[in-house]
Amino acid sequence: MKLLADVHISPVTVAFLNKLGYDTIRVNEALMAAAADWQIVEYAFANERAVLTQDLDFSAQMALSGRRKPSILTLRLVSSRVEHVNALLEKALPAVAQDVENGCLITIEDQGIRSRSLPLA
Repeated sequence: MKLLADVHISPVTVAFLNKLGYDTIRVNEALMAAAADWQIVEYAFANERAVLTQDLDFSAQMALSGRRKPSILTLRLVSSRVEHVNALLEKALPAVAQDVENGCLITIEDQGIRSRSLPLA
């Protein structure tokens, strides 16, 4: 799985995901840190990466786009502590791998995972 982590995702989490075998880069490694959401989505699409974010705007943008990719993984967690985020991602990412490949809006919450196929009807 190839991920593009938004600027709100800790570099420590990016390093953790890479150690787990996920090809993960942060937005500031590929674009300017202040890149607009649409630029991030276009980069992710062109480079076959899913966007990992805490920003709900990405899901709204994809919902309106009518496109099937890139997948958006949105974290909606009670704590943004790196240890908490990493533990949940370690469990969640294997469970959503097929959804990421197919093109989905995925919400990872403390109590579970929700996934909606793209494009939204």
